[in-house]
Amino acid sequence: MAVIERTRPAAPWRWRDVPLVLMYHTVDRLAADPHRLAVSPRRFGAQLATLRRLGLRGVGVGQLLAARRAGRGAGLVGITFDDGYAGVVRHALPLMRRFGCTATVFVVADRIGAVNDWDGGELALLDGPDLAALAGAGWEIGAHGARHVPLAGLAGGTLHDEVAGSRDRLAAVLGGPVDGFCYPYGSMDAAARAAVTAAGYRYACAVDAPRSALGVAAVPRIYVGQRDGGLRLTGKRLLYRARLARGGRS
Repeated sequence: MAVIERTRPAAPWRWRDVPLVLMYHTVDRLAADPHRLAVSPRRFGAQLATLRRLGLRGVGVGQLLAARRAGRGAGLVGITFDDGYAGVVRHALPLMRRFGCTATVFVVADRIGAVNDWDGGELALLDGPDLAALAGAGWEIGAHGARHVPLAGLAGGTLHDEVAGSRDRLAAVLGGPVDGFCYPYGSMDAAARAAVTAAGYRYACAVDAPRSALGVAAVPRIYVGQRDGGLRLTGKRLLYRARLARGGRS
């Protein structure tokens, strides 16, 4: 697993300090994809080529944040995969290697080696050997809760198990620390962010986040899907920065 220096809780970021992080779910060829989870291998390769043309190289979020703190973040973009689908190791990993990239994959701790039952689906999820292969390739493995449930509104033991419990169980599978968290469905509130900090995570990824919450406990991301060709992906990047500058949600 990649070794990442500790990220401590800090004041909310200014909009200029917000890193660029892309959010994927899986790379695969799906006959049906009602939740728009998959990007085909061909499209994903084209997206990586676009990033290269823009002078960007994909890395895990922990590596990105550490590089930015050290003043070496230029030319880096965070890449993440939510849920931990088997297509990540089958299709994304070879393409990422070809382009010299790594990423963070966020795993549902109690569903390792199972299927995405929270969507009523049957997509295979990464198992222990898959996670070991990704970690061996320099990828970061983060937690995505225990059961993939929304965290906003949870409290007490239920919230603790989803945040701290998932970290402990995933660490037992990996045989090492788990540094990153990702809020399922992007659902979070102040209690969820506090639980993430208390559990010892070094960062947590959101989707959209209010400007007042932007920081290591709520790292915003840009959704990337099958329809995002080179021009669209470039445009999303520019619009994202413009929204931040206007003071809107990420």
